[in-house]
Amino acid sequence: MAAMHVETPVGTLEVVERDGAIVRLSWGASQGECATGLLEEALRQIRAYFDGTLRNFDLPLAPSGNEFQQAVHREMLAIPYGSTRTYGEIAARLSTYGQPVGQACGANPIPVIIPCHRVLSATGLGGYSGAGGLDTKIALLKHEGGFPFLL
Repeated sequence: MAAMHVETPVGTLEVVERDGAIVRLSWGASQGECATGLLEEALRQIRAYFDGTLRNFDLPLAPSGNEFQQAVHREMLAIPYGSTRTYGEIAARLSTYGQPVGQACGANPIPVIIPCHRVLSATGLGGYSGAGGLDTKIALLKHEGGFPFLL
C-alpha cells in the first residue's frame, strides 16, 4: 500500500492506495509517504474540494465492507454536493432501518470522498466518526453550504 498526506481545514488527511484504487482516508499521518500518480491526483482533488473548485471526486475507490456497507457507500456517493439525506431516507431506499445505515456510515473507510458527512439523523446532525467528531461534520457541511441552520 502507498500513502500520501495533505493539510486541509479539517486537519491532516492521509490517503491510502492499494492496487490502483483509494482504499482509505484517515486523519493524521500514520505511514510514510510513497507517491503514486493516483495519490497525487487524489491530493489535488482534495485540495480543489477544500478551495471550492471541485464538487465531485473522480477517483477509483475500493472501500472495504460487506455487501450492505457497499450499498450504503453507493447511496452516500449519490448525495449531491451541498445536499443531505437522513439515515432513514437511505434506510428506506435499502429496505432496512436507520441504525444499520448509521453503523455503515460510521464504518466508512473513505470519509470526505465518500460523503458520510452528508447523512443526518431525522432530528439533527447524527454522529461523525472522523477526527473531531461533530465539529468536523459541521465544518464539512458549512463548507458545502449543505445545512442552512449551520450557516
